[in-house]
Amino acid sequence: MKKIIIIDGGPRKNMNTAKLLQRSAEGAKSVGSDIEVKTVRLYDLDYKGCMSCMACKLKGKASNICRFKDTLTPLLEEIAQADGLVLGSPIYFGEVTGQMRAFLERLAFPWLSYNDYSLTAPKRMPVLLVETMNGTPERNNSNGFGSMEWCITTALGEPQRIVAYNTCQVAKYGNYELGGFSEEAKYAWRDAHWEEDLQKAYDAGKQMLG
Repeated sequence: MKKIIIIDGGPRKNMNTAKLLQRSAEGAKSVGSDIEVKTVRLYDLDYKGCMSCMACKLKGKASNICRFKDTLTPLLEEIAQADGLVLGSPIYFGEVTGQMRAFLERLAFPWLSYNDYSLTAPKRMPVLLVETMNGTPERNNSNGFGSMEWCITTALGEPQRIVAYNTCQVAKYGNYELGGFSEEAKYAWRDAHWEEDLQKAYDAGKQMLG
């Protein structure tokens, strides 16, 4: 049995990021009955970013899995043994959500050696990065996963990436102070691109262990 873990860094259970990740899960499961897919929503967990306790750097006890104990601990231990990892987040102020950033600190800091500055994960594996944003391909300020993507690439391998642009934030724009957006233009973009984005997510999930 091979296992893929999907990390949803978005706050809303039924919106763009969640739907793309669901399609990735469906794609992975379509490969065969020997594939287990587990989805975890970071907003359902109570945890903090790196606590700088340095327990992962203790002489004779160094670890490439975070040693700070909280609700994130079992997940980090699961990821260390997984066969594939999917990370998804909406883009807020040009970057992934605070929950995703805090999670990535806990995931990646133990990989970093302060002896030679190498990055070594417990296990290399396929990685898929999923981003959703309000910006268009021509107009966006996204730094995405930022410097953490370099850590992921170095320690786990070159990731696949899916970016869904110009996503709809709400169902009815008239109910909110969102005058900077055209509901008509938003839904025209969605009609033209959303199904393609979902298909890309499905295909990427299918290719994870292919």
